[in-house]
Amino acid sequence: MTPLPAWSAPFAARTPMDPGLLVPSAALAGIGLLLVGSATRADPGSVFVQRQAFSVCLGLALMWLVSRSEPRVLRAYVPVVYLLGIAGLVAVLTPLGRTVNGSQAWIVLGPGLGFQPSEFAKVATILALAGVLGGRGDSGRPGGRAVLLALALTAAPVLLIAMEPDFGTALVFCAVTIGMITLSGARMRWLAGLAALSGLGLVLMWRLALLRPYQLRRLSVLLDPEADPLGSGYHATQARIAVGSGEVFGTGLFRGGQTAGHFVPEQHTDFIFTVAGEELGFLGAASIVLLVTLLLLRGLWITASSASSYGTVLAGGVICWLAFQAFVNMGMTIGIVPITGLPLPFVSYGGSAIVAAFAAVGLLDAVNRTREAVP
Repeated sequence: MTPLPAWSAPFAARTPMDPGLLVPSAALAGIGLLLVGSATRADPGSVFVQRQAFSVCLGLALMWLVSRSEPRVLRAYVPVVYLLGIAGLVAVLTPLGRTVNGSQAWIVLGPGLGFQPSEFAKVATILALAGVLGGRGDSGRPGGRAVLLALALTAAPVLLIAMEPDFGTALVFCAVTIGMITLSGARMRWLAGLAALSGLGLVLMWRLALLRPYQLRRLSVLLDPEADPLGSGYHATQARIAVGSGEVFGTGLFRGGQTAGHFVPEQHTDFIFTVAGEELGFLGAASIVLLVTLLLLRGLWITASSASSYGTVLAGGVICWLAFQAFVNMGMTIGIVPITGLPLPFVSYGGSAIVAAFAAVGLLDAVNRTREAVP
């Protein structure tokens, strides 16, 4: 039999996707469609649901395509993908960028047609870091030069995103990088150095007054949400009211008074979890947590059982991304972390975030297929 050419390798696999990845991610996206529909039902002529449905279909298609890919073939295209990700972040800071909610983070190509480059830069950066940190063989560990290169690869998107400014997304890159360096088996002195550097950075930001006034207010709201319930604490206060009003079983889908009245700002994007808490109650909100947990657990199993260090670091980076973002999003809703503009993966409205998250799940499945192919 004539061997398949190298360019066809990404499409050689015929087995179906891992249900442990497909079912939770698709179920979360389906729930997200219902919640977005409820959150925007009072808007006449709203097309949020239609756009979200299109993004979910596009994301599912991209997930399937990426899941067919051979990770070793993907590595050949990583430099191009990473440079495209950086180019998108640079472009958003030019007149091509559009400011939304105080951050110049979007590129709008036409009515209803735009994207957020930072979401795709997450995938590009994870691929680049996996190539640097997981490319020393199955038993080796990255040296100091590899760790420094990984930090440099992360610094570029973090600085560009901070200039938008979008510090919540920048934190995602930092969390992912620390997680991937840890999973790569780097020596403890590097991890200790990263921890010390992170602490020093926080102290300098505080001492040099680099934090903006609204960021300081968000920290104070975390400590005392009732201090200014109609001002800086409004988001946190209304979010807790909405979640608490659902009690155990919820008010019923499309029947939430807080949701219908738009008392919670950005309830179809960053605060979508409040809609679940009010209308689906504790049981519905817990179901979302359960689905996210099942997806992460399956991803962790793939990470631990990967046949190569590259697969371990790549899958681990995806899990660090999804876990950190889900925790922060749900945590800010119930008042345990400061409010940041991070969407809930697969659930919040946002085409770029949906498509990028599904692509990340496709990477997990690609790593899993490689594991299964090894005797």
